[in-house]
Amino acid sequence: MLLASIEPLEWSSYLLHQAGTLIFMAMMLTAYRYLSIGTHAYSLSMLFLLIHIIGARYLYSYVPYDDWSHALLGFKLTDYFGWQRNMYDRLVHFSYGLLLFAAMYNGLKAILRLPSPRQLIAITLLLNMASSMLYELFEWGIAMTLSAEDAEAYNGQQGDMWDAHKDMALALLGGLISAVLYTFTPLKRVLR
Repeated sequence: MLLASIEPLEWSSYLLHQAGTLIFMAMMLTAYRYLSIGTHAYSLSMLFLLIHIIGARYLYSYVPYDDWSHALLGFKLTDYFGWQRNMYDRLVHFSYGLLLFAAMYNGLKAILRLPSPRQLIAITLLLNMASSMLYELFEWGIAMTLSAEDAEAYNGQQGDMWDAHKDMALALLGGLISAVLYTFTPLKRVLR
């Protein structure tokens, strides 16, 4: 986070994003201490946080992944996939579901003490969807209170009126993939 703070693209949006980072870090430290969040789940959560910090540094819409892929692979991802927008924001929302599923599962397991893993998976997916929706409502509130330029810089909608819907769907898709991996692989031993 300190490295990302060196000359970010736009300070006010960057600070707003990093306020969320600090809140998330406090929640994860508390969960690690009091809810027995395992090291594996904690590591995946920190990977998500790193992805988010990179997005905050460049304001999601301007993360230069095309420059990085061109330097590393010799082609730009946007050209290769035919994208019309910067897709980093989509990656973050997908990662939210994929990488935070284990921490949500462990936290709910400690709080609810349900005997059925299937019930716990369903409730974890509901938490994924509800928290994703709450974040999109927060972004909507930002859009309504800031200037149009500042709202666009923070939200990164890039002119897509269905941005919030797609973001929530990608978070759910990531969570579903993690749920399937948990159900059908040895990963469930790690999550317990």
